[in-house]
Amino acid sequence: MGLREYATTEGGRAATLVAPPFLYALALLALPILAVVLFSFWTQDFMTVDTSFTLANYREILDKPIYTMLLGRSLMVSGIVTLVTVILAFPVAYYVSFHVQPSKKSLWLFLITIPFWTSYLIRVFLWKVILGYNGVINSGLVGAGIIDEPLSFILYNVNAVIITLAHAFAPFAILPIFVALEKIDRSLLEASQDLGESRVTTFFRVTLPLSMPGLVAAVLIVFIPTIGDYVTPELMGGAGGKLIANMIQTQFLQLNNAPLGAALALVAMVCVTAISLVFVGLNRRWLRGR
Repeated sequence: MGLREYATTEGGRAATLVAPPFLYALALLALPILAVVLFSFWTQDFMTVDTSFTLANYREILDKPIYTMLLGRSLMVSGIVTLVTVILAFPVAYYVSFHVQPSKKSLWLFLITIPFWTSYLIRVFLWKVILGYNGVINSGLVGAGIIDEPLSFILYNVNAVIITLAHAFAPFAILPIFVALEKIDRSLLEASQDLGESRVTTFFRVTLPLSMPGLVAAVLIVFIPTIGDYVTPELMGGAGGKLIANMIQTQFLQLNNAPLGAALALVAMVCVTAISLVFVGLNRRWLRGR
């Protein structure tokens, strides 16, 4: 069968439809990741790159405590941001799904996505103004007589990074949770209450388990990108709020050590992938157990 004849078959038409996104993903995802993997096994020799295979970059990551410390801090911050974001996002999604009139749900979703209309950098700078030494919070507390002088610990530390990232990724968590809640058959909730279960028991035994796919999606959507965010720690974190992404940026752009930066990026990627797979696996096992 020739290529032209194969293109007219069902399999050929399917391959034709799949080919563009496959090539797109190959060019923009697979090839860059492959380049990062290759670079991680090379070394920087002054102004040139030594392409000899070596594990020197990974040995350096293990030998220098600063790299493992930054990676641990990044995982901790991403975990806290994910936890805070999902906890705050679930009530919003629940309210929109169960208490807002169907005709007004689109308006609520529209309002939730409004932060996307502004630049991410602008939102970070706004939080910098709010949390600053002479910012909105400190000015309000001083004006109300609650404190005598502005607080200096709410900006340029890990707390400021967590607050800013939680706000930035809140819509990403709200939307998948809302979609999962919308798919729940309301008759199941009515049946639970008809059998004598309270609203609280119905929530924990029916609503929450059925919304778990949305919760898992929200966790992954928030956790994975926050580990690689370097803008927020750079602007809000100060010296004590730097994360592994800032070190990767420094290696690539300031120290001209792309191989070590690639190794750091690959280690962070592997850690995030492993944690995500463990979380998804535990969730599936828990759902099967129910």
